[in-house]
Amino acid sequence: MIPIELAKKIKRIQIRTTHRVDGMLAGEYLSAFKGRGIEFEEVRPYQPGDDVRMIDWNVTARQGEPFVKLFREERELTVMQLVDVSASQSPGFHLQTKRDLISELSSTLAFSAIKNNDKTGLIMFTDGIEKFVPPKKGSRHVLRCIRELLHCQPMGQGTNIENALNHLNRTVKRRSVTFVISDFLDQNFEKSLRIASKRHDIIPIVVSDQREFEMPNVGLINLKDCETGETICFDTSSRRQREQYKTRSLQQKITRDQIFQRLKMEPLHISTGEDYIDPLRDYFHRRGLKR
Repeated sequence: MIPIELAKKIKRIQIRTTHRVDGMLAGEYLSAFKGRGIEFEEVRPYQPGDDVRMIDWNVTARQGEPFVKLFREERELTVMQLVDVSASQSPGFHLQTKRDLISELSSTLAFSAIKNNDKTGLIMFTDGIEKFVPPKKGSRHVLRCIRELLHCQPMGQGTNIENALNHLNRTVKRRSVTFVISDFLDQNFEKSLRIASKRHDIIPIVVSDQREFEMPNVGLINLKDCETGETICFDTSSRRQREQYKTRSLQQKITRDQIFQRLKMEPLHISTGEDYIDPLRDYFHRRGLKR
């Protein structure tokens, strides 16, 4: 039995995300992702301007006039989401935490997939695999994925992207479009990301919060690492400490982005407190133009 508050939250997300998919994202999603390939549909008489390489010589010989083969793209995709539910997703300096943003973003991607008759699946991870939902079609399946995301009480605290990607390769044999949604506060995942990208179309979505890069001047505060539990006293009134904090965060960002550059991946950056629809739509549009 689903708790009443959880059911209400699922319903709110369903209404909000389906409206956005129907009104803003459906066409861009369709143009952004290719199907598994093309399959033969029919033959018809040759018309001026047709590609002569498409002439079906067997039918042409039987009919005494040129016929060409027609193909259609096989649209059905498998869309996987690797969602980071580690402890670093919980904090947020806006009304919206990174965990809230990830839940709504993941729901939007799932509804976009099923609207186009694609299968969608979910892998939630921390430093271990928290939940694997095999890819299926249908709105009931998407609602299950949303419920799992909102109801998840992770056993782990840390982040292990390598482990999540290895699990993807073991469990999803068919090539998929895979969104990896995380703050990517992890190390040693480049090799596994490279291997996974040879089997799947990997799209990194980097979720962040403004205060991860700039600390306001509010005096002495205690900062706790959500994943390790370590706590330090931080003097935000010290310009030197604020600059060191900013420099360290920017270096993490540079290191992460260099990995994506080496692997020729284009990440999508989403921040709490900001509307993610326009960046998502622009990202889909750019992919569509590259097809």
